[in-house]
Amino acid sequence: MDLTTICERFDDRLALGEYADVDASANGLQVGPDEKPVETVAFAVDGVAATAEAAADRDADLLVVHHGVSFGGIERVTGRQYGRIAPLVENDVALYAAHLPLDGHQELGNAAGVADALGLEGREPFGELGPVHIGQRGHLPEPAARDELAETLAADLDTGGRPVTVLDSGPETVEDVAIVTGAGADWLDEAVESGADAFVIGEGKHRLYHEAREAGLNVYLAGHYATETFGVRALQDLAAEWGLETTFVDHPTGL
Repeated sequence: MDLTTICERFDDRLALGEYADVDASANGLQVGPDEKPVETVAFAVDGVAATAEAAADRDADLLVVHHGVSFGGIERVTGRQYGRIAPLVENDVALYAAHLPLDGHQELGNAAGVADALGLEGREPFGELGPVHIGQRGHLPEPAARDELAETLAADLDTGGRPVTVLDSGPETVEDVAIVTGAGADWLDEAVESGADAFVIGEGKHRLYHEAREAGLNVYLAGHYATETFGVRALQDLAAEWGLETTFVDHPTGL
């Protein structure tokens, strides 16, 4: 399949245009020629030297990532930036990135993947960012103990064996769950206003401890990497349906 066709399919399915005004990431094809035959596609969370080299080692023609190499433009390709792009160019591996579109997609996105893992019902978009949403909320099939939810997340997410940190500031039994993967701390107030009693994010900020305590909300820090493997894996499934060979480059950060 041609690279242009693959990118157009991803662009369309993820509705990249809807996020253009709110996402600093240059979503879409970031490195690569206008046309190129693609047989094998590698998928990873981060577009970095390690994943680019791994994709090349697996004879991938294209690397699809959540975090690409261009946030806010590239002025110089030197230093660390050169170290990330050089393995792609030297090995003829194209790079496609989808940042916020892959957080907020209500079927293929990271938050949707976490919601799937928890079996949430009655789902709706969550995490307003201008005209779009980057998360999801819903309710558990049955109320669960606060610590039980943490155990479920730790078991179903790629945490590398690390426990999920819980800011246990809310009720001991939880049912309504709001999710913003990665650095989702800024949506705590929206989680409170939505009536959620559990807020699942990847990583927090220092102020989050006090904000959660003052709001009476349970917050689960499940890991930035761990909460953001779902989207690229969903895209991998799509590529496989299109008849492409696929491989997943797992490179957890522990964060």
